[in-house]
Amino acid sequence: MEFIFLVLYKLVEYYSYALIIYILMSWFPNARETGIGKFLATICEPYLEPFRKIVPSIGMIDISPIVAFLVLGMARTGIWQLSMWF
Repeated sequence: MEFIFLVLYKLVEYYSYALIIYILMSWFPNARETGIGKFLATICEPYLEPFRKIVPSIGMIDISPIVAFLVLGMARTGIWQLSMWF
């Protein structure tokens, strides 16, 4: 059971890294049109889209990824706490 929680924890951690890379790619022109950018878009956009609908932008700045990272952090903490019980 501990192995399952460890795998889930690591998957959420790696997904956080993928989100960071995907968000940083928006700072560089045409970076999201590369193969890696398209791959990251297919795995990151479905997660970010609900947050974009809920959290309004501040001018040209999209702050929804901050909320998405907070939710991922809570998920990691929850997985860690559950692993301590089992």
